[in-house]
Amino acid sequence: MDHLFESNRAWARDIEQRTPGFFTRLQQQQSPQYLWIGCSDSRVPANEIVGLLPGELFVHRNVANVVVHSDLNCLSVMEFAIDSLKVKHVIVVGHYGCSGVNAAMKNLRVGLADNWLRHVQDVRNDHQAWLNALPDGPVRLDALCELNVLEQALNVCHTTVVQSAWDKGQEVAVHGWVYGLHNGLIKDLRMTTSKAEDVPEAYAKALEALRARYAGHLPAADQG
Repeated sequence: MDHLFESNRAWARDIEQRTPGFFTRLQQQQSPQYLWIGCSDSRVPANEIVGLLPGELFVHRNVANVVVHSDLNCLSVMEFAIDSLKVKHVIVVGHYGCSGVNAAMKNLRVGLADNWLRHVQDVRNDHQAWLNALPDGPVRLDALCELNVLEQALNVCHTTVVQSAWDKGQEVAVHGWVYGLHNGLIKDLRMTTSKAEDVPEAYAKALEALRARYAGHLPAADQG
């Protein structure tokens, strides 16, 4: 484990050289504008992907970036970020090639996480007919990764935390993104809303745009 400590020391030296006094200021306060709800996958490092330093991005991660209304861990993070830190953006970020989504798609048994991935299977089931019309393999998996982001962003909008913030007139926007392991780029899935009354339309438009992106992979009879 010594190499981890050495890497840590090198990283701390580099940060302090580039931004003198960084850690002194960091310990005094954190004032992120963003809450990132992403996957636990080690290949998706939140801060690095968007080029933000520690203190600039509040992060919650779990398998397959799921937001469940009974998950007190996630809800507590959201409440602290929104009520105490006053973040202005909550971003659900999935990624292509997600092992959790793949397991949910194929009904693979992975252990205790099967119960957690049941939520992703619910997303799959809701869109099963359309997904089945897509070619089996990477295309279908990519589509479910995107669908899962839309559904989890919708769940964020429906949480009591976000609903209460909007009721108070607090400025909070919810977004849905997906990250490409193959190219390091983020795709905006256009699931963005900042008002409770706009949620149904935002979701419907994002879902319509998602289906349009995959139309070329569908048999002619299933397009549109």
